[in-house]
Amino acid sequence: MQVSVLKELRPNEARVAASPVSIKKMVQKGHVVVVEQGAGLGAAITDAAFEEAGARIARSAKDTVKGADVVLKVQRPTRAESKGLPKGALLISHLDPYRGGEEVSALAAAGVTAFAMELVPRITRAQSMDVLSSQANLAGYKAVIEAAAEYGRAFPMMMTAAGKVSPANVLIMGAGVAGLQAIATARRLGAVVHATDVRPAAKEQVESLGGKFVAVEDEEFKQAETAGGYAKQMSAEYQKKQAALIAETLPKMDLVITTALIPGRPAPRLISAEMVASMKPGSVIVDLAVETGGNCALSVADQVVEIDGVKIVGYSNMASRLAAATSSLYANNLLNFLDLLTDKDSAALAIDWNDEIVAAALVAKDGALVNEAVAKAVKEMAAARPAAKAKAAPKAKTATTKTAGKKAASNKPSGKKAARLPGGAKGKAAAKPAAGEKTQADKAAAEKNLTDTTVSEAAGRTKVPSPAAQATGEEGKKNGS
Repeated sequence: MQVSVLKELRPNEARVAASPVSIKKMVQKGHVVVVEQGAGLGAAITDAAFEEAGARIARSAKDTVKGADVVLKVQRPTRAESKGLPKGALLISHLDPYRGGEEVSALAAAGVTAFAMELVPRITRAQSMDVLSSQANLAGYKAVIEAAAEYGRAFPMMMTAAGKVSPANVLIMGAGVAGLQAIATARRLGAVVHATDVRPAAKEQVESLGGKFVAVEDEEFKQAETAGGYAKQMSAEYQKKQAALIAETLPKMDLVITTALIPGRPAPRLISAEMVASMKPGSVIVDLAVETGGNCALSVADQVVEIDGVKIVGYSNMASRLAAATSSLYANNLLNFLDLLTDKDSAALAIDWNDEIVAAALVAKDGALVNEAVAKAVKEMAAARPAAKAKAAPKAKTATTKTAGKKAASNKPSGKKAARLPGGAKGKAAAKPAAGEKTQADKAAAEKNLTDTTVSEAAGRTKVPSPAAQATGEEGKKNGS
């Protein structure tokens, strides 16, 4: 077969879907491997390294996928990329299918057979293909390193002639793969580590790594895990009790790393603005769930913001910040998945569509979305789009009317002279405001300036509040102004 590896186009994505090791193994099986020029540079892999492993380097994406039987990627293709894929080819990639919308539909329309690697079931037989685990493992490690870089103190306790340095207190929220690696890393650095999770099995895992478990352990907690090993959506009552416990714990912490995710849903909100305000100046929060809405109410995607002395790290795609290591593991995941789809002797495609791993990961086939949950999510997104536009339009009109009020009416042209004036910006006589009266453009600019100032301060871009923000007093602080 021809296996093609495309260069990633999305922002903040440095990984590549193959490594020299995986390419060498594919070539040994008899496959022809074509890699787009520069695809591995973000992961410190040169074109020469790919060529030495047996790959052919193509100058463009079009040349890369020409004649491809299988296309490997890290991120979901854009709509333009999907149009360029050969009809009937297999695409193996992260797809983020529940949030993909039109881009997922475009894959089906292109006639490709698309597999979403994040949908591979977490069963023993599929461990070597589990991209969520391989990438989250290193993301958890990197989260601690990023936290340490922003933290102004040391992690371990130190006894020196000049005095004692107390150890850092770290709270890991979510003890999945990323969380467990974060616990282990923070412990290796010498911190006192606490961890919380809604899954009962997590308690033993946390304690086995030397962490202290923090959770409301009631009856609901005992049944808070799905058959696939994921956390269930907890009731509002439990969330309230857990939030109260976390609110008591956070002021004692120096660093907090949040990792909580629920497949197909927005990330659960674990840290409110009020909780952030309760933390000590110099504390650091790293939000690993920022891409799906964030576990922290004040995290900003791809930014480090500082609010009242608390730094909130919101790097999206943390795995990409360790691209050399994560690409190597991801390439092995894809290689193992490809082996599942091929005949052991001939290495030709021999897909068992009834295999539980294949069936779970399959998203598009024969021009249609075959995963019911994904198809439903795509339809809901498509239905919500025009509804959102229709809902927004009347609001804008109402706001303009209210802002304009009687003053706008008094500026309307009247009589025969007004009727002869051209409309819009050319009708200067009609649009001219009365003395001392602001135009609507002036008002809008003033409102935008105030809004921009408030948003800038809420994001922690400045430690000095503006006069407008000062005027809001303590109530403004509560609202994040």
